[in-house]
Amino acid sequence: MNDLVSTINGIIWSPALIALCLGVGLYFSIRSRFLQVRHVREMIRLMFEGKSSEQGVSSFQALSMTLAGRVGTGNIAGVATAITFGGPGAVFWMWAVAFLGASSAFVESTLGQVYKEQINNQYRGGPAFYIEKGLGMKWYALTFAFATVFATGLLLPGVQANSIAEGLQTAIGLDRNVTAACLAVMLAFIIFGGVKRIATFAEVVVPFMALGYILVALVIILMNLERLPEVMALIFRSAFGMDAGFGAILGLAIQWGVKRGVYSNEAGQGTGPHASSAAEVSHPAKQGLVQGFSVYIDTLFVCSATAFMLLITGQYNVEGPDGKAMFTGVQGVASGPGYVQTALENVMPGFGAIFVAIALLFFAFTTIVAYYYIAETNISYIDRHAKYPWLKFLLKAAIIAATVYGTIKTADLAWALGDIGVGLMAWLNLIAILLLRNVAFKCLRDYEAQKAQGKDPQFDPLALGIKNADYWERRVIEEGRRKAGKVEKVVG
Repeated sequence: MNDLVSTINGIIWSPALIALCLGVGLYFSIRSRFLQVRHVREMIRLMFEGKSSEQGVSSFQALSMTLAGRVGTGNIAGVATAITFGGPGAVFWMWAVAFLGASSAFVESTLGQVYKEQINNQYRGGPAFYIEKGLGMKWYALTFAFATVFATGLLLPGVQANSIAEGLQTAIGLDRNVTAACLAVMLAFIIFGGVKRIATFAEVVVPFMALGYILVALVIILMNLERLPEVMALIFRSAFGMDAGFGAILGLAIQWGVKRGVYSNEAGQGTGPHASSAAEVSHPAKQGLVQGFSVYIDTLFVCSATAFMLLITGQYNVEGPDGKAMFTGVQGVASGPGYVQTALENVMPGFGAIFVAIALLFFAFTTIVAYYYIAETNISYIDRHAKYPWLKFLLKAAIIAATVYGTIKTADLAWALGDIGVGLMAWLNLIAILLLRNVAFKCLRDYEAQKAQGKDPQFDPLALGIKNADYWERRVIEEGRRKAGKVEKVVG
């Protein structure tokens, strides 16, 4: 099984996908004149603008739902794995993916808003919707939808659950069966409560968990502040093959940095647009900008927190391509959650292991909840005409089962299966957003033009020549009728 999964992984995660991730992000950055720099202030402002409605959630709730999916075990165990097999230079390439990926996140989330639909009085959208409506390729849309249900409903939950179980077992010796039972009960309570309960849960938990983790990292960095310049220099030297110790693994630094960067921040992967499409906004570019900033939060803040905690304390390992140790800072622990726990326990005895276990519980559990929402959205896409309500119940049962089973799988197999899911979605979505890029950039130019005129941007797809944006077309028509009614009333 391991050999088969490894072979499939090697095909999906070939150098071509790595080049595609970086290339698409670079192209979108140049095409948008680096919106991720120009509009940082606007991104932050928009996060707190807008309110939820009966059909949709607020921009902040949508951001929190997206971050629930982005901020997971990849931010802890994934960063440690990247450093182990790619050296400290992998951290730089994670940053590069985040910087370039912010533009990809803008494009895909803007497209999600443009082509969203109202299904059962709730906003739904994502790659399957914009592939069908924007490209007119229903077979391609269905391929993405089925791949995403398979990945987020069956493959990816196991990665998160495995990390939770390992973390709690290492910290307090909690039996994996007990962990599985607790996770199943908590997950069932939330996902059977619907989208609003998921949004409320994410809005409360995600900011708390991310800020807490970053604050602990800052304390550790301040305790070792004199080493910070040395660590920064090591990261940059290793990233470009100029370090005497790690120069020989330059290719692995890029490969692991990009792979773990994409896995963690998910920019271009196609997960982000699902939550962003649920936001109640007046213009698609608004939520696109908010989602662009979510990539920064995930990688530049949370992933960097893990990286600096390990590197600045010297509590990390690096292995060469032949499996031989190039640097050993943590003895006798394989790459994974236990690796980070042991490292922090060595620095903060009595606190480190438990802290990482709690962080993993919050990070990974919220990610499983987000995976359910993504899978459910694609079920809604598949079932919007067929009307088989039992499909959603089957999905709920499947993701709970996958989560329970994930607590007993080996970490290596769990990560490998997760990588297959991420890679499949990334291939399908990156090609789609490349083909639909002009729609997103029309929205950006329209948004910027209206802002320059001092307006609160309102979206009119017909004025921009964007077809099949059915929800927005109805909204424009209804708004026109409302204004005409007011005028008639005043005149009368």
